[in-house]
Amino acid sequence: MTTLVNVTDNSFDPEVLKCDIPVLANFGAEWAAPSQNLLPVLQEIATEHSAQVKVVNVDIESNPAVTAVRNVLSVPTLILFKNAQEVVRLEGSRDKQGILNAINPYFDQ
Repeated sequence: MTTLVNVTDNSFDPEVLKCDIPVLANFGAEWAAPSQNLLPVLQEIATEHSAQVKVVNVDIESNPAVTAVRNVLSVPTLILFKNAQEVVRLEGSRDKQGILNAINPYFDQ
């Protein structure tokens, strides 16, 4: 099972922007139920698609710099980065298929 990587203000660039495969960054908060409810879904995506996408968590409370730079205004916010560029942004709760439908076109086949 692939584990979700927790990234911080300091580790965001090397973990996300310099990654060789697309990275799905989950901007969430421990106090937000929708953020917590999304974690098992993201864990499934990380495990089932580990060759195509890396899934990371960003806690907005303890990482205000990257949260501000990425203009995250609500939680959960999912941002897919490919080649250091934001290519997809999903705000609010989504089901697994909805997330996969949005990010699948960016997987290297």
